[in-house]
Amino acid sequence: MRKIVMIICICIVFLLCGCTINQQANTTIETSQTPVGASNKMKVHFLDVGQGDSIFVQSPNGKNLLVDGSTKDAGKEVVAYLKSHDVEKLDYVVATHPDADHIGGLISVLNSISIKNFVDSGKVHTSQTYEEMLQLILDKNIPFIVPNIGDAIPLDDDLDITVLNVGEESDDNNEASIVLKVTYGEVSYLLMGDADIRIEKEILEQSNVKSTVLKAGHHGSDTSSSEDFIQAVKPEVTILSYGKDNSYGHPDAEVKSRLERISSQIYGTAVVGNIVVETDGVDYNVLTDGNVEPTEIADTVTEGINISSKDLRGEIVGITNSGGTTVSLKDWQLVSVAGNQTFKFPNISLLAGETIYVTSGPEAKESSGYLKWTKGQMWRNDGDAATLLNSKGEVVSEFE
Repeated sequence: MRKIVMIICICIVFLLCGCTINQQANTTIETSQTPVGASNKMKVHFLDVGQGDSIFVQSPNGKNLLVDGSTKDAGKEVVAYLKSHDVEKLDYVVATHPDADHIGGLISVLNSISIKNFVDSGKVHTSQTYEEMLQLILDKNIPFIVPNIGDAIPLDDDLDITVLNVGEESDDNNEASIVLKVTYGEVSYLLMGDADIRIEKEILEQSNVKSTVLKAGHHGSDTSSSEDFIQAVKPEVTILSYGKDNSYGHPDAEVKSRLERISSQIYGTAVVGNIVVETDGVDYNVLTDGNVEPTEIADTVTEGINISSKDLRGEIVGITNSGGTTVSLKDWQLVSVAGNQTFKFPNISLLAGETIYVTSGPEAKESSGYLKWTKGQMWRNDGDAATLLNSKGEVVSEFE
């Protein structure tokens, strides 16, 4: 009980003495259409810190922001990474929520690097790690900020950094996650912390979430990244921060499939290491540790993939994965044999037990579970065989 009282007292002191962030009148964020000069680039680093999160933002004008610090064990790695990029001070540190895999490493950061402002969700936690973090902030007299939804973090005049969620009163740590949208010119980053599906729904109701880059919530868990949310964000690039062979099963196969259906390029820290997405406000580049290709998400096993149904008049062909493993359909082909017409699959994966339908003709549609080939007639009503080829051009299934 004494620990709880002390933590609450420390929080009250911070709230009374700390500074505030600029309040925006409108929480909806519109992406700027004004090109920014290529001389000043912003770099957002997604650190490979195992089963945790740590994101380092270098602003166009030389300001530094750190979002989370992963676990205590990873703290020294975070500090070493920052110092390798000549970071002597951090203008802002954001602790999205008090889980140990987000704030543990901040202990090392607080002990090693000068911090001008500390932004916290305000969610009180009784853990020793959280108490130690608060005590260090107090001892170092660092301004402690608990923002409101719609507040802006004034890191750099060229950036728009807006708080889309904060949960001081939340019962759940993940729901308390600070969610940030960082916009530089025409390029934007959505940093979701561990925000879950309920929080995603709330954000959708009040904010424009469409973003170039998404740091998916909760390490790619199925508690986050709902179909509606992914369809609204439509990220060109998605970052999944998780540890190799973690016991949680992160990232979830269905989450990956949703991202692949919108052709988002997926990068996992456990696979490619540290990831940097740099931009001049107009164009962007994704850089990784020796590998610039997106993570190969799904297994290439083809056993169990077959053409399960064919409606020539309705112009609908079903492809089913009756195997036990998710399969990437990228560059696979569905062939209308009579007309020798070919549909090439986009970068999507088919979950075990899932069926996806390739549609054509006037009623062709593209939505969850459906792919649009063309509005034209692809199949002969009086008889037309279908053949499914994998990415190597090998026949996987035939349907007379």
